[in-house]
Amino acid sequence: MLSGPLRKMRVELCNENHPDEVNYFLPAGQHELLLKPYIGNYLKLEFLGNITCKNCGRKASKSFSQGFCFPCMRRLAQCDMCILKPETCHFHEGTYREPERGEQNCFVPHFVYLSNTSGLKVGITRHTQIPARWVDQGAAQASIMFKVNSRRQSGYVETAFKGLIADKTNWRTMLMENQPDMNLLAKAAELKAMFHADISHCVDIFPADEIVDQNIEVTSIRYPVLEFQEKIKSHNFDKNPIVDGTLMGIKGQYLMFDTGVINIRKFTSYEVRVSA
Repeated sequence: MLSGPLRKMRVELCNENHPDEVNYFLPAGQHELLLKPYIGNYLKLEFLGNITCKNCGRKASKSFSQGFCFPCMRRLAQCDMCILKPETCHFHEGTYREPERGEQNCFVPHFVYLSNTSGLKVGITRHTQIPARWVDQGAAQASIMFKVNSRRQSGYVETAFKGLIADKTNWRTMLMENQPDMNLLAKAAELKAMFHADISHCVDIFPADEIVDQNIEVTSIRYPVLEFQEKIKSHNFDKNPIVDGTLMGIKGQYLMFDTGVINIRKFTSYEVRVSA
């Protein structure tokens, strides 16, 4: 059907019959496969033994930071620790390795959001990544709490909530069931009241108009899943080059087979052949 280096699945939240249901597209090489017709049917992914850096194109023995070779991972600013911990951004200190990239990606509007994934979760994302960011994490619901002017600011606000709320998804829990609906707007109001002092401290660090309280309606997301598994077995191309079985569903960046699940994003840059 198609072959080439994997990329994370492209998503669209605009299914014709169900506006809140996700459409998934699996990219491999120069082409991508709409996966909806294959749910409930046999699908096979075969790792062909090559890993190609998504930045420089050289072959590598291992993938770093989701798709890079080791030299690129060491050199590129997009692989810095501040990608995982935006509050540690050092652009203002003049030590950022790719200033132009920083201006394009870090000094643009960001949102701090509350989501219902494997439970209540706080997170951040660029304004251009909504709702894809929520879908990638398998969120059943999400709502924006704050709008800020830079990635570093979003990190400071997110950190204020980390004491009591997770900032990571428990992927096993997320894949074993659909989370029951929550009143996210009420939860957000409760959290803002609890952490008022911490948020005020963030506002004191930055100009008052750069951190704006938001109260945006909840986005609900449905995933194409026929059946959830009671126990989660994880497939790994590094241990077994063939992943196949009946595709039972897709959630987050995971393909859910009756034989186990595979995180497509984890194996970015792995050359695979996809067949049905």
